[in-house]
Amino acid sequence: MPTNLLNLRSYVVLAVDENNLDYHIRASVKDAPAGCPYCASRQIVGFGRREQLVRDLPMHGKRVGIYVDTRRMKCQSCGKTFSEALPDVDDKRAMTVRLERWIGQQAIKRTFASIAEETGVTEGTVRNVFGDYVNRLEDKIRFETPRWMGIDEIHLIKPRCVISNIEHRTLVEILHNRNKDTVVKYLSGLKGRENVRYVTMDMWTPYRDAVRQVMPQASIIIDKFHVVRMANDAMEKARKGLREQLTLKQRRSLMHDRFVLLKREHDLNDKERLLLDGWTINYPTLSDVYRLKEGFYAIFDAESISDAKRRYAQWYQGIQPETKAVFSDLIRAWGNWEPYILGYFEHPITNAYTESLNNLIRVMNRLGRGYSFEALRAKLLFAEGAFKREIEKPKFQRRDWRQVDYNLPDGGGVFNRSLGHYPRHESTEQTHNERNFGTDISTLIRLIESGEV
Repeated sequence: MPTNLLNLRSYVVLAVDENNLDYHIRASVKDAPAGCPYCASRQIVGFGRREQLVRDLPMHGKRVGIYVDTRRMKCQSCGKTFSEALPDVDDKRAMTVRLERWIGQQAIKRTFASIAEETGVTEGTVRNVFGDYVNRLEDKIRFETPRWMGIDEIHLIKPRCVISNIEHRTLVEILHNRNKDTVVKYLSGLKGRENVRYVTMDMWTPYRDAVRQVMPQASIIIDKFHVVRMANDAMEKARKGLREQLTLKQRRSLMHDRFVLLKREHDLNDKERLLLDGWTINYPTLSDVYRLKEGFYAIFDAESISDAKRRYAQWYQGIQPETKAVFSDLIRAWGNWEPYILGYFEHPITNAYTESLNNLIRVMNRLGRGYSFEALRAKLLFAEGAFKREIEKPKFQRRDWRQVDYNLPDGGGVFNRSLGHYPRHESTEQTHNERNFGTDISTLIRLIESGEV
């Protein structure tokens, strides 16, 4: 009889056939059924056999198929027929439990297509196995509710809401849309949401309304970089509006020089300053918009809310009628969101670091041949080795020696008259609590860049 190369104790290997791609292994269950699964009677007799193909873990670089010679039985008590149970086989699919678990783990960091090719199952089966694996992780893994929460978004086919822990720089959740009802449902389900102190977000009304409804104690802060980005948008409007006055050659030059106009003045090198002077000297409107763009950035150098208000008022007074149109969106946004924009000067926190993550998510999505949203979300939230954990020791508790039996090392002690003997010590174990803050963004970026996710 062939060696049991399957290493499954419940099976007997009957025959092995292999080619350059696959192992085909005939096997049977070692122990016959003991009773009827319907009435528990032991009066059962054989009723034929049938072959079942069960997929198993790849072995020696080859796909594995187990052809189980399955017994069919008939109960003489209740008259029902049944097939014997297959140990170590997944209840939902014709594959071993260990293959199902392996596919789930591998699918976190590999494409479904590559796993399907390696195991011989269909890509749809890999997708379904992965879905079940993720559901188990969802039930098992709980992230700490952030004290400093970031709410951002990313466009994957459509806008998705991204929740981050700003204090620990971790990714906590990606919601399937950015609607108010979706955000409210998520926030309402957070354990300890009353402890959230700050929420940084962009200027999307449903985010603000959801936070005010569910976590009224949290201070809302509009992310600084979403605000100053609007000044660059105004610069772009002015640049594009100038193109009609230029020759084709000048248009091409302006297109290539756009990065100079968008760059902060103090970051320009000598060559870039010459390029900037060439445009701003010859086109006064472009010069005025650039000056206003830099002036708006300077507002965020303020050291207090009152200072920021004063700087904005001065900036606004400096806008000329001919340049006001390009800043209309920025002016309107400041008017509508001023209290929350100014919140930055009291609590200068931002979730700008998630922008690099957003770029990598897009790259990962392309490399994965267009993952479904559910698959991409799971790969990012449950990437192996990317969690940021912290072991929390319990607080030191003062010992009440009247309630404790103890022994001194030298055998001494204090005689307890009520007990009638020297107290004896009984050791007590203290447990450590592990806190999981989510997927560490810097680690996740490294894993994506190295192809491990």
